Amino acid sequence: MSAIGELQRLNTSTGGPPRKRDTKAALLFLLPWFAGILLITAGPVAASFVLGFTDYNLIQPPEFNGLENIQRMFTDERLHHSLGVTFTYVFVSVPLQLAAALGLAMLLDRGMRGLAFYRSAFYLPSLLGSSVAIAVLWRQIFGAEGLINQMLGFFGIEGTGWISDPDTALSTLIVLNVWTFGAPMVIFLAGLRQIPVMYYEAAQIDGAGRWTQFRRITVPLLSPIIFFNLVLQIIHAFQSFTQAFVVSGGTGGPSDSTMFYTLYLYQRGFHSFDMGYASALAWLLLLIIAAFTAVNFWAAKRWVFYDD
Repeated sequence: MSAIGELQRLNTSTGGPPRKRDTKAALLFLLPWFAGILLITAGPVAASFVLGFTDYNLIQPPEFNGLENIQRMFTDERLHHSLGVTFTYVFVSVPLQLAAALGLAMLLDRGMRGLAFYRSAFYLPSLLGSSVAIAVLWRQIFGAEGLINQMLGFFGIEGTGWISDPDTALSTLIVLNVWTFGAPMVIFLAGLRQIPVMYYEAAQIDGAGRWTQFRRITVPLLSPIIFFNLVLQIIHAFQSFTQAFVVSGGTGGPSDSTMFYTLYLYQRGFHSFDMGYASALAWLLLLIIAAFTAVNFWAAKRWVFYDD
């Protein structure tokens, strides 16, 4: 009885049982996070959904216009063009980026001196690729007097204004996205390290070449990692904005050849002050990304293999 009485005295003096006190402390520490979610994320998301059904110019109060913003999307030619540019960017750059990442990961997986240095060096572009500084540097490299044309001139080849030419401007941004292969490369490298060596040894005994080993062993066992990188990089590519904004000076030029969907959304919202329509465009982008993600998960059942 004395032990029970002592425990009751401690609970009374410290404000309750230990588990109850821990719960209160946890909620107190989580309070800033909940406030951030409500004020910075959930609140603006809900507001953008409501504004998507209004005519709002950031100055006057929003006016409800029903489905007018959605109807405008079907006749907005610049919107359709920006979708085409964005789809081209995603469908070309993401496969090339993943191929480069997987190739370098397999090269590093063989083992070499200074592996930690090379891994960090290759990962660095992923940290800097979306920055304004790299976009400005890219504009200088592919400019009419840039480094690329200087190198071509050394071999007697006359270059062109890669950024100012509508036929090549988008290609420079695709190259920039491929260059940021560091993050998927590190993930691929971690996945390759988990494949047992005995599988390759058994395949060599059976006479399988490197290509057969890659196709029959590496790809199937690495398919969950490939799927993970594919989903993440598609989402990231659809959200690309900084590169096109800086390289084109915010215009999407030349001739709207670099008019990404996000850049067009920005122009509608902050250049034309058509925030209601821009909010509807933002939700369309969400639906597009969700649709591609859902298709990837559906298709994964046919080509992604798990241990279980």
